[in-house]
Amino acid sequence: MKRFLVFLLTLCAAITTLTAREVYILNNSWRLFFKDDNSSDDARFVSLPHTWNTDALSEGGSLRQTTGYYRRTLFVPAQWQGKRLFLRFGGVMNSADVFVNGAHVGNHLGGRTAFAFEITDKVQYGSENTLLVEVSNAYRSDLLPTSSEQNHYGGIYRDVELIITGKTTISPLYYGTEGVIVSPTKVTTESVEGNIAISLLGKKEQSCEVTLDIVSPDGYVAVTKSVKAKIDGKMLNVPFTVGNPELWSTFRPSLYRVDVMVGADTVSVTTGFRDIEITPERLLTINGKQFPVRGVNLFHDNKRSGNALTESDYKADVEVIRSMGANAIRSVEGPHAANLYDICDREGMLVWIDSPLSQSPFLSDIAYYNSAAFEANGKQQLKEIILQNIHHPSVAMWGIFSLLRGRSPELMGYIKELNALAKSLDPSRPTVACSDQDGDINFITDLIVWQQSVGWDKGDVADLDLWQSALRSSWSHLCQGVSYGAGGTTGHYSEELVNRNSSQHRIPESWQTRFHEGYVTRIDNTLFWGVWINSMFDFGAVRHPGGFRNYGLVSFDHNKRKDVYYLYRTLWNKRDHTLHIVGKNREVRAANRQVIKVYCSQGVPTLTINGDSVVMHNRSQGIFVTDSLTLSGFNSVVATTPTLRDSTTFTIGNYLRRK
Repeated sequence: MKRFLVFLLTLCAAITTLTAREVYILNNSWRLFFKDDNSSDDARFVSLPHTWNTDALSEGGSLRQTTGYYRRTLFVPAQWQGKRLFLRFGGVMNSADVFVNGAHVGNHLGGRTAFAFEITDKVQYGSENTLLVEVSNAYRSDLLPTSSEQNHYGGIYRDVELIITGKTTISPLYYGTEGVIVSPTKVTTESVEGNIAISLLGKKEQSCEVTLDIVSPDGYVAVTKSVKAKIDGKMLNVPFTVGNPELWSTFRPSLYRVDVMVGADTVSVTTGFRDIEITPERLLTINGKQFPVRGVNLFHDNKRSGNALTESDYKADVEVIRSMGANAIRSVEGPHAANLYDICDREGMLVWIDSPLSQSPFLSDIAYYNSAAFEANGKQQLKEIILQNIHHPSVAMWGIFSLLRGRSPELMGYIKELNALAKSLDPSRPTVACSDQDGDINFITDLIVWQQSVGWDKGDVADLDLWQSALRSSWSHLCQGVSYGAGGTTGHYSEELVNRNSSQHRIPESWQTRFHEGYVTRIDNTLFWGVWINSMFDFGAVRHPGGFRNYGLVSFDHNKRKDVYYLYRTLWNKRDHTLHIVGKNREVRAANRQVIKVYCSQGVPTLTINGDSVVMHNRSQGIFVTDSLTLSGFNSVVATTPTLRDSTTFTIGNYLRRK
């Protein structure tokens, strides 16, 4: 049985017996120093999860790209002799070399996937041992992504575990997984058929008995199997069938537990069974029912802690996303920590996980290197992404690339190899890519999502009608979705929509509002299997003015909800009513002529200004406006419905508000 404990020396010294598997969290008592420090004597004491890039969280801050060294001691009791010891890292940004007592035990290239090394023959029993992890967040041409706009915060930013097992064990070394891979091959309402692959470690040619239980959501053991296995370096494959399954869905997220036992060693994984298909009509279905995706892009940080996110951070983010009415999350440029997907499994939230083959908007970046090292790293990371997250029923698709500009034969061939690799590892899920280019690059993956910015970087939002007409006439054979977004800084407003330069820092929030209103009123939902908003939250990006990218519906601190958040809550949240006065933070306004706008999902709202009723017109679904009004001085605005109330005050010109 797995137990998670804080590993303390006093506790460790008191242990006299161990079960077959023990797991200890090694997050405390680390010291950090840097390659350019004069002496490690000045090392800082830190606790994990940790990043050294806290300066990048302040406005205009800088991102330190360097090499850091994390070091701590580890007391290994003499009683552990005869056991096997492993270190497992949940995530290190971007590269890691691990040493035990000065001996190198392994290297990992990839900032958003887990990895593990065995340290059994490197430790000294009955004494202190030294752990040293060399970490670098510098860009490299053999480590994806080589092009990114979001911050790569250096550090050991997820948990570190010490795993102790018996000599014969389920391997923690198989691509950073638990050593157990559950793969359904056929899912119907009558039965689920599949295979459980198990990675075993032990003396070569040794025989052992492997027992597995599949436990249903109500705690009933649905399947029990025992097989004899020979340890030969190959995966043990055990077929299974679950009759009359409780299928996972977004409205009924039923979860099974798979327990695998080798002797006294036990590993448990949680999973769910559901069927995801693309119909001949190019629709996405779950268990045979159409599922219109309303998704948001989710980046990898917040203003409080950078990328060192905790389970509580993820819970808070999912609550904000669900309250808005979104039903899907895209993990941009790689996976988040597993506990985000655990939450999505339980909450019934769909997930798209990207690979790190992506390109930033900066023209100087190179996203693809035609080298063996680059291509091998991309394949390694894709394997880790898929195998580490394959159990999550919420994960519906694997992203292969994002916004690549090149079309060389070498790049096209590599994308096809990645797509084929994803399909071989997991035939049960579709592949997807995000594109803003024409051409054959859009025909490789099962699904394509168009990144659209017409009306912002170029043209007018009304040009969406022409674009969608062209899609319908020439590209309707593709299973296509759409992604769009625009910048907006909370508290900044402008009446005129001019000079929409994306390099500006303080883009008025009102510009973002107009852009999204134009899209929601024009997007033809019958043309797309899904709509993805870019992005849910502002995110750290020191390469942009101000140090962050302000495309979010919610601010960088994840607290301030912009007007467009309430626009989508009005349209997408079918459980809770929404009433929101747009621009309510504009406390001082220059023009006497004003139009008041309200988002409302509960019929036509009642509006009063300074106590007088004002007629509201339904401009489009959920959006209500007044006629142009002449106002002056101090103004009090109140909107009401039968169950909700919202209000704001503002002054016109230089009028001083009375206290």
